[in-house]
Amino acid sequence: MVPRCLTIAGSDSGGGAGIQADLKAFAAARCYGTSAVVALTAQNTTGVTAVYELPADFVRAQLDAVCEDIGVDAAKTGMLFSRTVIETVADFLEGRGIPLVLDPVMLASSGATLLQADAVQTLVSRLFPLATVVTPNFHEAEALAGSGSRRELAERIHDLGTPAVLVTGGHGGEAVDHLFDGRHHVEIPIQRHDTAATHGAGCTHSATLAAGLAKGQSLEQAAREAARVASEAVRNGLAEIGAGDGPVDVLRLKGAT
Repeated sequence: MVPRCLTIAGSDSGGGAGIQADLKAFAAARCYGTSAVVALTAQNTTGVTAVYELPADFVRAQLDAVCEDIGVDAAKTGMLFSRTVIETVADFLEGRGIPLVLDPVMLASSGATLLQADAVQTLVSRLFPLATVVTPNFHEAEALAGSGSRRELAERIHDLGTPAVLVTGGHGGEAVDHLFDGRHHVEIPIQRHDTAATHGAGCTHSATLAAGLAKGQSLEQAAREAARVASEAVRNGLAEIGAGDGPVDVLRLKGAT
């Protein structure tokens, strides 16, 4: 059976990030993608102009509909926006044993708030323990755990209650993804590309990681593939799309596994 991957996130009307980026990454990884939309954004390459949160009962209805009929081999979360959404998602996931990639999306690249301030602690207390791995970028890791190296941040975030942490290397001085599973530190070199088309890179990374878990890869194998795919998606990015930071292009990749 084709691996089935679920994204729980917000919709990007500009098509570059969020649900839209996740579904493209699932397709590129040869997985069947499903979605539960938690919020709608009015968004393009220059920024987010409005956010509309969907009712909690409708979010739950989407999750139930997908799980009861299609099934889920792995899931990922992106923008969750509020305490109410986080609690709804956690209530659904508890006890199901679904491999989960938690991408703690807090800010859009334009600076727009995608996670309300009072929701951060709920994210940590309710969803971190349910995650297979949490995948903050460097700035998100600092927001969660203060300043420090990727190694130090990964250890501190692990101490918040998640089994594994992958601090991604798209930002900051070091071009590495740093994986820590509570015992072993693994540095995964990444290739950065000087391009004005990085919109959706984080979503692509976490969705590809979820796809790897759905296919039965180890966490390290899936993390290495996610690093490769995200980097290549940036290299192939569509800088000509829009007036701001153009979207990555995961569909032109070669050699995805």
